[in-house]
Amino acid sequence: MKWICCQLGAREHYAVPRALQLGGVLGEFITDLWLKRFKGRFHAGLASARVTAPNVAALTFELKAYVSGANGWKLIHRRNEWFQQHAVHKLHKQATNGPRTVFAYSYAAEEIFKHARERGWRTVLGQIDPGPAEERIVAGLHNGGFEPAPAEYWDQWRNECALADQIVVNSTWSRDALLGEGVPAEKIRVLPVAYEAGGEATAFQRSYPKAFTSGRPLRVLFLGQINLRKGVRQLLDAVELLADEHVEFWFVGPAQVDLPARVKWFGVVPRVEVDQYYKEADVFIFPTLSDGFGLTQLEAQSWKLPVIASRHCGEVVSDGVNGVVLEVVSGQAIADVLLEFLRAPELLSTMSANSGVGDRFSLKSLACSLTNL
Repeated sequence: MKWICCQLGAREHYAVPRALQLGGVLGEFITDLWLKRFKGRFHAGLASARVTAPNVAALTFELKAYVSGANGWKLIHRRNEWFQQHAVHKLHKQATNGPRTVFAYSYAAEEIFKHARERGWRTVLGQIDPGPAEERIVAGLHNGGFEPAPAEYWDQWRNECALADQIVVNSTWSRDALLGEGVPAEKIRVLPVAYEAGGEATAFQRSYPKAFTSGRPLRVLFLGQINLRKGVRQLLDAVELLADEHVEFWFVGPAQVDLPARVKWFGVVPRVEVDQYYKEADVFIFPTLSDGFGLTQLEAQSWKLPVIASRHCGEVVSDGVNGVVLEVVSGQAIADVLLEFLRAPELLSTMSANSGVGDRFSLKSLACSLTNL
C-alpha cells in the first residue's frame, strides 16, 4: 500500500517521509515549501521522491501574513487551513486505483482526513504533542498573560482523532495524555522519533577532569526554548542552590524568562554552531514538564553527552546508565544530581561511554514501524 505524506513545515527533519521512502512505500510527499536554497526546507534523502510543494504560494502567504502583522493563534489557524486546502487539492488529483494510506500531522489534518475517508483510504495521524493536557500544564505555570488555544482548535483536533484510523505518538507521556482525553487506546501507537547522528559526532571522544574546580567547572547545558514548560523555573532554583559550587550553567536558545547574571546565556545560535556546545558541555539537562519527545536528548546523546531528563518526554535516558531520570522536577532534585557528579566525575565518564543513539531511533526502525502499523 502506497502512502501519501502531508507535512506542513520541516518537522523532525522530514523523518516520516524519509522513512517511508526508505521503506519503498512513499507514493507522494505533499508539503508547503521545498527549495534547496532554503536551509532546512529540503532533504537529500527525498531527492528521488515525488514531492509536491506550492513554493510561490507558500512564500506569498508568509509575506502577506508578515505585512498584515498576523500572529498568534490566528496566524496558526490560517496557515493550517491554507495548507490543508493545498493538500486536498493535490489529493483530488490522485488516481483512484488501489488503496492508499494518508499520513498528516495534528492540527493540520482534519480536512485532509475527511477527503481521504471519502475515498476509502486509511488515515494515520502524527500527534506532535500531548494535546490539551499540555496546555493545562502550561496554563498552570503562568499567573497571567497566557493565551490558550481557542476552543475551535481543540474541536478540530478531536475531529482529527476521530477521523484517524491510527494515531502515532512519540512517547508514553503523550499516549497517556491522549488516553486522558478519551482517545481509544487501540488507535494509539508509540513510535519514537528517528535521528541520524553525523559522522563527527559518532567519532567524537569525550573526556572529563579528575575533579571540577573554579578554573574547570562542571558545564551544564540547556538548549532549546527557555521557558516555564521546559522546567526552567526549577532549573534556575538549582542554579541558586549551587551558587557556591564549581558549576557553570549554559543556556542556548530564545529566552522567554529573565535569566540571572550568574548563568551564561548565548542567545539564539545558528544551527551549524549548536554542535560546538554539545561538544564542550559535560552534561545536558532537559527538565521539561511536558514534551511530546524532545529531540535535543538524541542530539546530546549522539555527542556522548550524559542527559538529565524528566519523565515527561520521550524515553531516551536509561536511569544510571547514560544519564539520570528525574522522578520529580524540582530545583533540589536537579541540584542533588549535579552535586553527585561534582563529587564523582567518573560517573559522567561511565555514562558518556554508554551514550549514543540506539538502533530503535534509526530511520530504518521508523520505516519498519510505520509500514507494519
